[in-house]
Amino acid sequence: MTRRCAAQAAAIAVLCAAPARAGLLGFSTASAADEAASEKAFDASLDRARMRSWMERMSSEPNQVGSPHDRANADFMLAQFREWGWDAHIETFWVLYPTPRSEAVELLAPTRFKASLAEPPVRGDATSARQAGGLPPYNVYGADGDVTAGLVYVNFGMPEDYAELGRRGVGVRGRIVIARYGGGWRGLKVKLAQEHGAAGCLIYSDPHEDGYRVADTYPGGPARPAEGVQRGSVADMTLYTGDPLTPGIPSTRDAVRLRLDEAAVLPRIPVLPMSYADAGPLLAALGGAVAPPSWRGALPITYHIGPGPARVRLAVRSDWGQKPIYDVIATIRGSQYPDQWVLRGNHHDGWVFGAWDPLSGNVSEMGEARALGALLKAGWRPKRTIVYCGWDGEEPGLLGSTEWAEAHEDELRRKAVLYVNSDTNARGFLSAGGSHSFQRLVNEVAAGVTDPETGASVLERVRAALRVEAAAGAGAGDVDARAKLAAAEEGADLPLNALGGGSDYSPFLQHVGVPSVDLAYSGEAVDQGIYHSAYDSFDHFVRFGDPTFAYEAALAQTAGRIVMRTADAEVLPMRLGDLADAAARYAGDVRRVADREREQVRRTRRLVQDGSYRLASDPEAPVGAPEVPDDDVPVLDFSRLDAAASRLSRSAAAYDAELGKAAAAEFRAPAGALGGVNRLLQGIEQTLLSAPGLPRRPWYRHMLYAPGAYTGYGAKTMPAVREAIEQRRWAEAEAGIALVAGVLDGTALRIDEAAAALRGTGGT
Repeated sequence: MTRRCAAQAAAIAVLCAAPARAGLLGFSTASAADEAASEKAFDASLDRARMRSWMERMSSEPNQVGSPHDRANADFMLAQFREWGWDAHIETFWVLYPTPRSEAVELLAPTRFKASLAEPPVRGDATSARQAGGLPPYNVYGADGDVTAGLVYVNFGMPEDYAELGRRGVGVRGRIVIARYGGGWRGLKVKLAQEHGAAGCLIYSDPHEDGYRVADTYPGGPARPAEGVQRGSVADMTLYTGDPLTPGIPSTRDAVRLRLDEAAVLPRIPVLPMSYADAGPLLAALGGAVAPPSWRGALPITYHIGPGPARVRLAVRSDWGQKPIYDVIATIRGSQYPDQWVLRGNHHDGWVFGAWDPLSGNVSEMGEARALGALLKAGWRPKRTIVYCGWDGEEPGLLGSTEWAEAHEDELRRKAVLYVNSDTNARGFLSAGGSHSFQRLVNEVAAGVTDPETGASVLERVRAALRVEAAAGAGAGDVDARAKLAAAEEGADLPLNALGGGSDYSPFLQHVGVPSVDLAYSGEAVDQGIYHSAYDSFDHFVRFGDPTFAYEAALAQTAGRIVMRTADAEVLPMRLGDLADAAARYAGDVRRVADREREQVRRTRRLVQDGSYRLASDPEAPVGAPEVPDDDVPVLDFSRLDAAASRLSRSAAAYDAELGKAAAAEFRAPAGALGGVNRLLQGIEQTLLSAPGLPRRPWYRHMLYAPGAYTGYGAKTMPAVREAIEQRRWAEAEAGIALVAGVLDGTALRIDEAAAALRGTGGT
């Protein structure tokens, strides 16, 4: 160890977590010492007071797409990046962004009531009265229409809710449905209502999930007040993200666009969001059967299903024009590998003021950029090019990130090594999801970031929370959650969450094949109560979100270190055994999905045949038996998938062993030789894509992660197999098994090439 290394040994010990070797993944000892010094200087430049002032400024006026303040914020960010020494510019796209001209919801029978569809100012919130230039509560991309029909309450409006309605003999065809927020993404509520023949859809926030049952309401507490409304997009982003009229191509001014009636992601029925103050009279007017216990919210009424006697008019008329969006792109050119890009992004547009969503994450990203700029001015140069992005138009449907990714798709395929995303942020615990090849790096970084409230590392705090959860007997729902609980007990690295949809990583990971990581701190603030409302304000955030901005700095430390280490490592900091482990978990899980579905069908069929459902039903409020498929789940042959997962595990283990040998030899190899290894690593995530994409939604190409067709934001792992089983498409399931197995075989081949290249560097 050199004298310089010895002087910084303590710093390195804090930063690293790899048990096999005291160092940073992908770094020689000397480079790790340099990295420790750079990160120490980076941390010292993070300024919470500046982050606070940026949020106050950027959330001072309505900030939606097309607003003057949205453009002003983009210009402000551009000026800041340039002042900090970045090469920065704005890229503009023109996107479909409908805005309401008129909207109405009226109860016509058995009594009359007109919904306000507005959010009044609240005491103590300076911006809540400053809504000039903003838009009223609405669901963007909902269809125009003026319909009058009977009302039906559909609980969360998810598939199981419509099945329950069917058992009670209640249909929604030709009627207006009212669903409460929660249980699934809002766009699916509209999609399912439309598929079941509804004429319109209302979505309201029930205080059971989102109001006084959760906490005191704003301004006395953080929860949603009675008049608060959750806005949001209802485009079917499970098909594709971005401008609905330009799927797969950038929405430049002269782009060839679909007609509105050709865009599959656009709903065909009108939809509006409502507060629980407005929804209460509509729900109280419903008759019919009393809702099942799990359907009952926290309003002071008896929840009925309908239909009728409530009769409602729903009317929406919008301006379906195009609006400009402004992506702020800032670059520091790499000194050694300028054609390898490390990308970092957060969006800057909001639904109204957007202090929590998105500016809590955006000001952290800006803090990172300022600190990196200070390093740059002091003489630091990253080996790889760093690209910081401030996306516009995320809220309507990931518009800015998708259009930029589609415009630069060829470059991204050749150059991008990692995309680091954030969105919202507040007090609490680190949540990290993404490409499992970067799982070790995320754990390594989290082990070196101090939690502001406890003084422990943020990794150990998450690990402790998982252990407490396990001790309390809390069940882990999915395979990733179970793996995380097991890792916490064993002291192993915590697995990353699989990424579904809902934020700007989607076009990078699931369409282009750029490895991605999504980060946030959360769990202690109750900012969700003002999500997508006019009360998502600076005043709310500094009272109930992160008053000291300590977690904004923690997010900046976490994301910034991931960016810096990826940019500066001799060999890209990827541990491929973690990717193989995830693939093996998912392969085992899809087999269990098939087994559970087979047993469930058989059990339900027996209960129908022996009359159990009839005997268990109340004759005065009868509930029919569930529908049972005619066919059993066949025994699917998973042997090829299992073999591919095993091969991937062997290849990954061989690569990781070579990486350990090269690290032990301090990566003593010519830069050109290591560059060849890095080029092979750069393309590994792309081997997990299938060019034809997923069935019926080809924009999504990743074979390990996708948003579920009927979960929205929620991830489906190995979706080509899993969803075919869930949708009872047996031939498609068999084809999916073969497809995913072939993809994993291709990934193993690429990893074998990387291992051979690393072996040939002379470092071993």
